[in-house]
Amino acid sequence: MAATQKRLLKELQAFQGPTPRPDGISVTLPNDGDLTHWHVTLPGPAGTPYEGGVFGLLVALPEGYPFQPPAVTFATRVYHPNVTNDTPGQICLDLLKQGSEAGAARDCWSPSVKLEKVLLAVRALLAQPNPADPLELRIAEEYERDRPAFDKNARMYTQRYAKGQPRFAEALAAAAEKAKKK
Repeated sequence: MAATQKRLLKELQAFQGPTPRPDGISVTLPNDGDLTHWHVTLPGPAGTPYEGGVFGLLVALPEGYPFQPPAVTFATRVYHPNVTNDTPGQICLDLLKQGSEAGAARDCWSPSVKLEKVLLAVRALLAQPNPADPLELRIAEEYERDRPAFDKNARMYTQRYAKGQPRFAEALAAAAEKAKKK
């Protein structure tokens, strides 16, 4: 077994223990035996407008992993300044950027970063948006200028899009459609 496969298997085992994780994050492999594509179920953090929601993440691990960062997108639509307002939602998170992409950021991708840290960072981003580095400028401005309106809109999206199990197949179809248009 190649070193990358061993690492991925070990990282996957962190999410598939005999008891559920206290943070509620779970991982499934959509294609048996393919460790390079993960479907992640992430509960919305308590005390946030995302509380009570169940968010799906698509994780694709490139051939160059761990020397290249994973591609992580939201399968579930989410109202957030650091996530594109479409499906699949691109995520702006320094931890997912190579050093040159992250600019002066110190928390960029490195081969020592584990996927568990990435998923916890995405969950933390839900709890604490970074309006200084937005993908959705209008939402970032609303977050900074009218927090009650932001919270209301984020709760509305959570109620509309993040109830029940994530729709991974729909997000994958949308991603394929986007790729065709490029």
